[in-house]
Amino acid sequence: MIDLYVYGAEQICPSCVSFPSSQETASWLKHALNRKYGEQVAVHYVDIYSPVGEDQVNFAKRVQEEDLWYPVVVIQDEVIAEGNPKLKTICDRLETLGLGKVIDHEATD
Repeated sequence: MIDLYVYGAEQICPSCVSFPSSQETASWLKHALNRKYGEQVAVHYVDIYSPVGEDQVNFAKRVQEEDLWYPVVVIQDEVIAEGNPKLKTICDRLETLGLGKVIDHEATD
C-alpha cells in the first residue's frame, strides 16, 4: 500500500482560483486512483492549518514557509505535484514505485 498525501487548505490559494479546492482534488484523486489501482493507494487529505502528527506538521509548515502552491501532492516524502496536479504524473510515479493497474470490473460489465 502506498500513501498519497494531498496538503492544502479550505481556502483556494490566490494563484489557483480557477482550480478545484484541495479537498475536491483529494476526493477526485481518491476515486480516480481507486479505479486504476484498487486498494493499493490510500489518499489522505491534510489541512495545512490543522495537521495531525509530527510528519504532517513538519510538511504543512514547509508548504506555508516555501509558498508551495496547494494542493501539494506528496508520495513517500516527495512532492509530485503542486497547484493543479496531473493524473498522468501521479500515475507515472506510482507505477515507478511498482504499482500495477487493476481491472475495473464495472467498466467491463
